Amino acid sequence: MLAPNTPISLFKQTFITISTWISFSLVLSVPTTLLAASPLSPNVRPPQSIKPVAKAQPRPPASAPRNPMQALAPQGIYVVVDTAQNKVYVREGEKILHTAVASTGSGASLQDPRNPNKGWVFETPRGVYAILNKIKNPAWVKPDWAFIEEGESIPTKSQDRVETGVLGDYALGFGNGYFIHGTLYTRLLGTNVTHGCIRLGDKDLEYLYRHVPTGATLIIF
Repeated sequence: MLAPNTPISLFKQTFITISTWISFSLVLSVPTTLLAASPLSPNVRPPQSIKPVAKAQPRPPASAPRNPMQALAPQGIYVVVDTAQNKVYVREGEKILHTAVASTGSGASLQDPRNPNKGWVFETPRGVYAILNKIKNPAWVKPDWAFIEEGESIPTKSQDRVETGVLGDYALGFGNGYFIHGTLYTRLLGTNVTHGCIRLGDKDLEYLYRHVPTGATLIIF
């Protein structure tokens, strides 16, 4: 029985197909001895042998549709940071050019003892950014929280905030004081321990410095 919503055209097509199949089956079921022994009139041609019907060749598979996400990929080389897995990927289109183990924000918080309404949460920002500048031999200008965290007094002179040799040989800035830079604590790579910046080992950092251009898209999630 057909379902209530079955289209009439589908019913007709199904009926014709079944009828054709039954008719063809009946023809093949007639014994060949009967056909050979039957008297034939002069105007009737003897039955011809049935030739096998060539099988239809399958059509080549259609090309796979283009990945819709590919259209959203940035042009040229770009960087993707996975803060959950602490991985950095240098990509071009759908191709991964380089993979690195990183350290990203810890998520810890620190209260400013001078102001109960002020504090810091040390997370790597998520979103879409751009590599704004690339620096060789960077120096760290320590913010207030760095002194508070270490239990030191906050200096009044700007030169007393500068510390060299702690960010590695290169740094790539992406705004608001955040950088991709090196680290003295390579044993902690692969963990969430930073104050928001993205730390890399020396070789991986050099690769990014040399291959990722200024202005390249940076995607952090």
